[in-house]
Amino acid sequence: MADATAIPAVTSTGQPVLILKEGTTEKKGKEAQRNNFEAVKIIKDIVKTSLGPKGMDKMLVDSLGDVTVTNDGATILKEMDVQHPAAKMMVEIAKATDNEVGDGTTSTVVLAGYLIEKAEELIDKGIHPTIIIDGYMKASQEALKILKSIAEKVNPDDKEVLKKIAKTTLSTKMVSTEAEYLADLVVNAVLQVADKVNGQYKVDIDNVKVEKKPGGSITNTQLIKGVVIDKEVVHASMPKLVRNAKIALLNAPLEIEKTEIDAKINITDPEQMKAFLDEETKILKQMVDKIKSVGANVVLCQKGIDDMAQHYLAKEGILAVRRIKMSDMDKLSRATGGRIVTSIDDLSSDDLGYAELVEERKIEEDKWVFVEGCKNPKAVSILIRGGAQRVVDEAERSIHDALMTVKDVLERPYIVAGGGAAEIEAATQLRKWAQTLEGRIQLAALAFAEALEMLALTLAENAGLEPLDILPELQAAHQKGEKWAGINVLKGKVDNMLENNVIEAEIVKEQIIKAATEAASMIIKIDDLIAASKPAEKETSKSSAEKET
Repeated sequence: MADATAIPAVTSTGQPVLILKEGTTEKKGKEAQRNNFEAVKIIKDIVKTSLGPKGMDKMLVDSLGDVTVTNDGATILKEMDVQHPAAKMMVEIAKATDNEVGDGTTSTVVLAGYLIEKAEELIDKGIHPTIIIDGYMKASQEALKILKSIAEKVNPDDKEVLKKIAKTTLSTKMVSTEAEYLADLVVNAVLQVADKVNGQYKVDIDNVKVEKKPGGSITNTQLIKGVVIDKEVVHASMPKLVRNAKIALLNAPLEIEKTEIDAKINITDPEQMKAFLDEETKILKQMVDKIKSVGANVVLCQKGIDDMAQHYLAKEGILAVRRIKMSDMDKLSRATGGRIVTSIDDLSSDDLGYAELVEERKIEEDKWVFVEGCKNPKAVSILIRGGAQRVVDEAERSIHDALMTVKDVLERPYIVAGGGAAEIEAATQLRKWAQTLEGRIQLAALAFAEALEMLALTLAENAGLEPLDILPELQAAHQKGEKWAGINVLKGKVDNMLENNVIEAEIVKEQIIKAATEAASMIIKIDDLIAASKPAEKETSKSSAEKET
């Protein structure tokens, strides 16, 4: 490393010119590339052991001592407080893949790592980075074409196909032993909230509310056709259970609002005081009477409910919950079919939602309100249970991935086989295609094919199989035209993965290739790393701390 004075800028008299702030460091050319490549390869090596059904989990402990146990690529990198700028890009592609398609985060980072590894070998042979990038870009476009050509169209209304998709995703997680049971819940939840427009499905995953509580086991996880609210009933005298609930959804407070400007009332005798308080009580009673008159027996309020209003509601036998989150109110509206009313005066019987049951239940230490048995809910809840907090946290991540992959297939009903089958098929066809390229770009395209193979072989490695034995067998099967031959890690052999019901969404594979290629290309192109020094205050405080010690 050199400081700013080393950046060659000298006057005719040999006086050095400071271009950058003092303390700035720079790495140039090969050194900068090596530095970035090493950082990416370290990230790849950290996450690659967690790939696939036989992948291992990581235990991450943050500065506060909070523990996370996971094998989800995006979560591992998010929790890791990565500092190196090139490594941060790996975190970004994992996050982007997680947000876009929900699964394939580990694969994206591992593939990007292998692309960088292969590029490093080519650079050492004297091939220019831009030629490598060009080759990678062309190869990724060809790989996407190959994926589209081999993908099989499925019927999005076929629950069995969707269950297989969810099960494949869940089989790579900590909850794999309960994959069958959870896959069923996930598919039912997504189909329940899906909207069909012109024969096409649209799914907003936010309409599946996932709540978690330790206690019980994973098999106690349940799908609720309605919404779970993490609040309790406001008043002890209110009913804790209402059947055939007619629900008023209020975005207005059941209390006397303070005036916006400071108002002063002069009271000269106790009678006026009593009249003033009586008037307040009367207004609150009118509010409750209005709710009662439209036939509501449950009030779910986003704002506050005055003590006196609670008393009158309890007298009328109306169950009420207050200070519900806006996002939960939206879900309640979609689930019960009710309309959120912003003024009590506007409330009518047409605005009421319906649920078979509204009940307060004790879940572990907390009391939660369950709104369930809605007729055709467009919002549902999954309540996850498990033996410990870490277990329910990881189950939540796993269920999120499964919800996303089912949504992916519903919205774009094309699938490929898992177990590395799609990657090896793409690599096999890429090798033939690379022969049509001229010059050094062909080497980059072949390197891309090798990186795809390495991604598939990582599955075998994590399952304790010998990659060098598996690879020739896989290549031979694909050359014979067995496009769904992949690594069956449970049986420890090459097998037809489609017949073994290991299927994945084609859009996930596309996202993996796109994101990994773009990130790798960006890192390969960097030949200068200029880092500014840390702010001076930190340095002074550090040095003063050292002096004190």
